Amino acid sequence: MLTRRHIRVKVMQCIYALIQSEDDSLEKQQKFLNVSIANVYSLYLLMLSLLLELHQLAQKHVSASSKKYLADEQDNFPNKEKFIHNKLLVQLAENSALKEALDSRKLNNWYLNEEYIKIIYKDMVESKLYQKYMQSTENSYEEDKEIVIALFKEVVAPNDKIYEYFEDDKLTWVDDIPIVNTFIVKRLKKAKEDSTFSFFLPKLLKDEQDMVYAKNLLSKTLLNNAEWEKEISAKTPNWDKDRIAEIDHILLKMAICEFVHFASIPEKVTINEYLEIAKEYSTPKSSIFINGILDKVVKEYKANGKMQKIGRGLL
Repeated sequence: MLTRRHIRVKVMQCIYALIQSEDDSLEKQQKFLNVSIANVYSLYLLMLSLLLELHQLAQKHVSASSKKYLADEQDNFPNKEKFIHNKLLVQLAENSALKEALDSRKLNNWYLNEEYIKIIYKDMVESKLYQKYMQSTENSYEEDKEIVIALFKEVVAPNDKIYEYFEDDKLTWVDDIPIVNTFIVKRLKKAKEDSTFSFFLPKLLKDEQDMVYAKNLLSKTLLNNAEWEKEISAKTPNWDKDRIAEIDHILLKMAICEFVHFASIPEKVTINEYLEIAKEYSTPKSSIFINGILDKVVKEYKANGKMQKIGRGLL
């Protein structure tokens, strides 16, 4: 689920938090990193369970409408139970492994905050997407999958109330929401009628090496902070330190750390990754500034042998 770029962002956030809190405890930051990465999976489970909550609320509405004497809007559809029989949603609802994952992490957020589900449900049933789906007489897994994906992209993901809720709950989730939402859409697109329970519970990290990389990047960047500061100052003689954006400073230190301590990562990969992160998290001109500094560092390190790269794909 998480790529190396996402991991770099997590490390950047840890270092930024350390600077803001003026707490130089490496142990605390490592714990913060572990929790921050683990919380991405909790967010994934919560967003997925939001679909289950909408499905359950739809069941309640259909059940209530069947007991009414007066007709309501649902009666205008060829099959008012079409949404509650949506094959993908039923597949998720019957996924015992998903339920166990939610229960084990005590992720009962929507039960405690059902007003958010009601807001999204109202937006959903009023949407043209939902109306068109309910008017359709087609009955296929593909159609059911398409409507779930479309509703997630157009109704659930853009909802401001959900964004505000997550922002208040865990600040790091603000940056994680786009990552998780994009992953969910990609995952749902690959879903099949015979997908196993585990398909909807992917690994958070590709392998253990990703977590090792995250911890080493954090520790080696912080423990060698004075060295990285010296390198940046030498490459920016006409710049006052206060003129360099805090995030730019952090990204430069992390990148230089990768040049020296991560021999298997090509310098071009390192540079490209940090330039992309700078474009998203720092100032409009940050990527140009960072690129110029890193280019000088690479040339110098290659000349004096300080940077030794190994592995496939290297010149």
